[in-house]
Amino acid sequence: MKGLVDLAGEFETRQVHFRSLTDGIDTKTPVGRFFFHVMASLSQMERELVVERTRAGLGAARKLGRIGGRPRRMTRGKMESARQLLAGGMPPRDVARNLAVSVPTLYRWLPAACIKFRFLSSPPVPVDVFETQTWYVPGARSQSRQQQ
Repeated sequence: MKGLVDLAGEFETRQVHFRSLTDGIDTKTPVGRFFFHVMASLSQMERELVVERTRAGLGAARKLGRIGGRPRRMTRGKMESARQLLAGGMPPRDVARNLAVSVPTLYRWLPAACIKFRFLSSPPVPVDVFETQTWYVPGARSQSRQQQ
């Protein structure tokens, strides 16, 4: 409401007046300014009542055990299934597909220790780079990138 009253005051200093053609409100007159402020106050009160009722409703729902928001895709059962599938050697991409979740969701819910390099689709291959033997691990980042 303060913003609305400030805006009306700024308009008044610039000699700009609000006139509603359908409601008969004209801020050029004292009665029109009074009515404008009364309507703004009623609007603010209604908004505060809506907020109060919403908070009360959320609190009552919380007491009944309801949680608002979007349902989680990763349930406790899916997490346990994911752990078992990963322990059995299934790649994370296949685990995510089987559980109908995205790979980032799988990584978000399971600690990194559960998902190790043993789940690579192909074994590491030795590669000679600059006359030194290094290992190329598909999907893994090189050590030089990890240090940066």
